[in-house]
Amino acid sequence: MDRRRLEGLTYLLGFGASIPLSNWMIGHVGVVCPDNGPCLLPVGPGVLAPSGVLIVGIALVLRDLVQRRLGKGWTLLAIALGALLSAVLAPPSLVVASSVAFAISELADFAVYTPLQRRGLVLAVLASSLVGLVVDSVLFLQLAFGGLDFLLGQVLGKTWMVLLSLPLVSWLRRRDERLGIQPA
Repeated sequence: MDRRRLEGLTYLLGFGASIPLSNWMIGHVGVVCPDNGPCLLPVGPGVLAPSGVLIVGIALVLRDLVQRRLGKGWTLLAIALGALLSAVLAPPSLVVASSVAFAISELADFAVYTPLQRRGLVLAVLASSLVGLVVDSVLFLQLAFGGLDFLLGQVLGKTWMVLLSLPLVSWLRRRDERLGIQPA
């Protein structure tokens, strides 16, 4: 198996693992875990967000890397299976919110990343992730909790994770050029 495919499958596994991890974190990891709401973590001064946002930010970047390594077909299949997995693994009260927000935000990410990827990997990952994280935040919060109370926290938490991943994405682009690895 060539390096590109092996790395792509690794990113795909990480993307798939991000779904149950994010759903689990919402109910189990936080500085505050109210009985009838998500566990919350600080993502900025005085700003709390459901803990799963940290993993969702990483998932958006992993989705882009799956597409870079395995191509559009694998990516669309991963999004479909991810939405199904999200529906199966989410707590009953979050099934619709989790699966719908996941599917639509990942498709929005796909729609932005695909045309931008040839212009620059870091720009494509940043722009597509920002679009995806806003779509995911608005849809998830509205469907799960009937409001946008945690919108700022959701957006900040996911944005931090995307920004923290950009040096790795930049390194990957440079390494690909050095090794002659072409995107799928």
